[in-house]
Amino acid sequence: MKLLDTNVFGNKLDSLGYNFFCGVPCSYLTFFINYLINKNSFVMSHNEGDAVATCAGAYLGGRKPIVLMQNSGLTNAITALTSLNYPFKIPVLGFVSLRGEPGNNDEPQHELMGVITEKLLDLMQIRWEYLSTDEEIAAQQLIEADEVINSNHTFFFIVKNKTFSSVELKNCSVRETRPQIFVTQKAKRDIELPSRKHVLEVINQNKNTKTILLATTGFTGRELSEVEDSLNNLYMVGSMGCISSFALGLALTRPNKDIIAIDGDGALLMRMGNLATNGYYSPDNMLHILLDNNMHDSTGGQFTVSHNVDFVQIAASAGYKESKYVHSLEEMDECLKSWQKNKVLTFLCIKIKREVNAKLSRPKVKPFEIKDRLKKYISGQGL
Repeated sequence: MKLLDTNVFGNKLDSLGYNFFCGVPCSYLTFFINYLINKNSFVMSHNEGDAVATCAGAYLGGRKPIVLMQNSGLTNAITALTSLNYPFKIPVLGFVSLRGEPGNNDEPQHELMGVITEKLLDLMQIRWEYLSTDEEIAAQQLIEADEVINSNHTFFFIVKNKTFSSVELKNCSVRETRPQIFVTQKAKRDIELPSRKHVLEVINQNKNTKTILLATTGFTGRELSEVEDSLNNLYMVGSMGCISSFALGLALTRPNKDIIAIDGDGALLMRMGNLATNGYYSPDNMLHILLDNNMHDSTGGQFTVSHNVDFVQIAASAGYKESKYVHSLEEMDECLKSWQKNKVLTFLCIKIKREVNAKLSRPKVKPFEIKDRLKKYISGQGL
């Protein structure tokens, strides 16, 4: 059976400008991913949805991203594809394998996904095509997919077994990251916790023209918009838990910018695996701030289990170089100023008041307009 020459295919992607690759491995994509790892071009994600979010951040940073996954992982990616890429009009070129292809013997856990992979992409209004193993046809398919991407729409290739020619994995080295500073929670004091709004005001006051503020979905983004709606802000909608994965993609592709991801406890708990990937790639220009009020604020104040979790220890164990509890607005101000002087991947956790602001407004700018203005700002057109 004729196989697609992986090196030739990779060169074609290069010629079309695709230069950021992220995903989760699948045996059907092994040789393509080996090729990318050998080129030091692959960001190894922990989850397909977060891989999509990391690609979205890279797109804001000016790259043309590609995400790779098994079709079982396509279900993990649905939230990001439908509530991040779709409303923000952020395109990504995807490669998804076809485990469980009807008529082929495969493991039972792949049987249903083999039947519904096409249908899932159709339901998400994502254009797709089976990737040909013929070199000339595949090259033409890429050109047509690139036209879709350039119109701000996502496109996926479905990849069958034995599509890519063999590429041996040459670069198997991995590095270790260890925390430099790890400050655990001080003895509890009888102090009044700050409100989310006051913490956001401190963060906002410390920004400069290099700073990009990325706020998680729910009340955090809405409240940051009320504090100040700036060209260098992004308010996540949907894709709960993806803010730090998004920040990772932007931080890796824009090392000249200071990327601050403002997270919530419910969101971080939903995708705590982000910490491990962030810690491994460890961009110095990324600051991850957790506002912990022990509740799902925007859905009515239901509790989270954050009181039972030591986020600072977990972030330090995951490889964040600095990981600290912050106990007051004054400490937050000091930490922000200190980070600007000595940037390393840092995690800050601050407990905030449990309060629900029923009158909180929503950003008046649509998600894709926020994306467009931030992209211009990052590229220098919005300054």
